[in-house]
Amino acid sequence: MKPSRVSLAASVTLLAVLAGCAATEPAPTSGTASGSPAPPSSAAPTPSPTSSAAESPAEPSDPTQEVIGTVVRFTSDDNQVDVTIDQDTPAVRDFLSMLPLALAVEEFNGREKIAYLPRELDHQGTPGSDPEDGDLIYYTPWGNLGFYYNTAGIGYSDATLHLGTYDAALDQLDLLEGPVTVEVVP
Repeated sequence: MKPSRVSLAASVTLLAVLAGCAATEPAPTSGTASGSPAPPSSAAPTPSPTSSAAESPAEPSDPTQEVIGTVVRFTSDDNQVDVTIDQDTPAVRDFLSMLPLALAVEEFNGREKIAYLPRELDHQGTPGSDPEDGDLIYYTPWGNLGFYYNTAGIGYSDATLHLGTYDAALDQLDLLEGPVTVEVVP
């Protein structure tokens, strides 16, 4: 009989402790309704959730602000060319995720400077483009980047994906050859 009284006493004590814990968790809810103790603890959390709530809807509804406007710098021994990201696509996001990296830039066909990426970009869902001079593109069949400077006669292609734009004179672009580092400008 003593073991059952001890067990009963231990069970009652355990229930009391658990009930105290349970009462402790709902207490903030009761404290919030009560008034004087609640405003100090409620006042601190209230601005944070309100601020977070205000920021949270802006982020999911407009995630492009994280990508659009990003400046990517291509730097060779003799020069640097900055590209401004002006759209948010899967290809752009994947390209940015690869940075920083080192590439070899070379002249191609009197129309563009090209560089091969270490792997294919995830571009599913990225629209094709009608490239213009000053565009940085990704050409899906070959997996290369291209700095277009002579797009005469080149039209729309699903295989030519726009990544951003650059503002560099042809003589600046001529100096962008050989080993080049590519990084996001802070």
